[in-house]
Amino acid sequence: MAEALQTLYAVLMVVSGVASICGNLLLLLVLLLHKDLQADTLGLTLSFSLSDLALGLSIIPFGVYNSLARPGGYTSEGVLCQGSGFIFLLLQTSSIHSLTWATVDKFTEICFALSYCSIWTAGRSRAVLALVWSFCLLNAVLPLMGFGSYAYSESRFLCCPSFTPDNRHYVVLWMLAGIVAPILTMCSLYGYIVYVARKQARRGTFMCNELHCFYVPANNYLRSSIVMVTTSVCLLVCWLPYISVCLYETFSGQQSPAVTSALSAWLVLTSAALNPWITCMMQT
Repeated sequence: MAEALQTLYAVLMVVSGVASICGNLLLLLVLLLHKDLQADTLGLTLSFSLSDLALGLSIIPFGVYNSLARPGGYTSEGVLCQGSGFIFLLLQTSSIHSLTWATVDKFTEICFALSYCSIWTAGRSRAVLALVWSFCLLNAVLPLMGFGSYAYSESRFLCCPSFTPDNRHYVVLWMLAGIVAPILTMCSLYGYIVYVARKQARRGTFMCNELHCFYVPANNYLRSSIVMVTTSVCLLVCWLPYISVCLYETFSGQQSPAVTSALSAWLVLTSAALNPWITCMMQT
């Protein structure tokens, strides 16, 4: 990759890293200061926020340093590369799975409002969180145990899963269960919520709290629909190039163009900066 493109990659990664750190710190601060937001499912929001914050503090700076100071990279078998690959995969998978379950929580709150409190209890929320992290740990450990492998990617300037034909079984398993399924789930739930919002927008409705009932105009539901559609578009824009590039390299046995590979890696790491803002918009 030309030196100018390496510098551009580093600049883009710095911007994403700063946005990820600031956005997730702000989200954590808001959650800690406002007790009204501390529901039984707070752990799910904390999970993806802390995962994204850790990506911004560890993996993104690692990529910036490699692109500027060590474009040649590291030995794939080294402890540093294996460890950073493990952390990258663990945080990447935990972020998207935690965000998916937070979306399920929001879907339940909107579409099953009367039974929401009995569906999402504190105990069930903790069980879901434990299952999410157990699944993510298993996915990240498998390459260290011989099923798949981690390798340094010179075009991404990161240690990540090795997208080669020899590892296609692991790549397909991780892509389908770890990435594609959560994204499809979120987009489907957002689509149904938009459908419900459009029905409500035709007439508006009343909402009640402990003190009084108030009318919710149709424009509120339309704004919610815009947020859902925007969220789905952001997810697809950030993840589809990465998924396509990884699957192409895995099944073709050929490396993608360096610019394409680097851009897809930057986009998927940028999702860590977008998630906290998406969460804030979902609360409005």
